[in-house]
Amino acid sequence: MSDGGQVRKGGGSEQEPEEHVEETPESDAKDVLDDVDELLDEIDDVLEENAEEFVRGYVQKGGQ
Repeated sequence: MSDGGQVRKGGGSEQEPEEHVEETPESDAKDVLDDVDELLDEIDDVLEENAEEFVRGYVQKGGQ
């Protein structure tokens, strides 16, 4: 019967060093803002190309 304990095999001396990249909150915020700006630019491009179709999708039919 098993005693239910965990068994670790290996010496553990072959662990790879972890790469630790420190990012400041300012750089994280800048990355997020850049991503948002990029997304808004994509939305703007789509609206420029398909503005009429976009508006038709939101126009209420039958005077509702």
